[in-house]
Amino acid sequence: MRELVEYVIKKIANNPNNVKVQEKEGEGAIILEVFLAEEDRDKIIGKGARIANALRVIVEEIARKVGKLVVMKISDK
Repeated sequence: MRELVEYVIKKIANNPNNVKVQEKEGEGAIILEVFLAEEDRDKIIGKGARIANALRVIVEEIARKVGKLVVMKISDK
């Protein structure tokens, strides 16, 4: 899932070289933390958080099918 999130965000970002996604195992969940340049943050989150929410829905649905819980966080570098 980390690879999917990283691929999609790199295709959208103006600075794809600054995109990094870390995957951490938490208690009962996988945490995907997305790091990107500050100038890309608004673009990735999108108007009304539509892009970020759409990506979260896709990742959560994939995780649900394999019996996992995924949380995605977007952070500045």
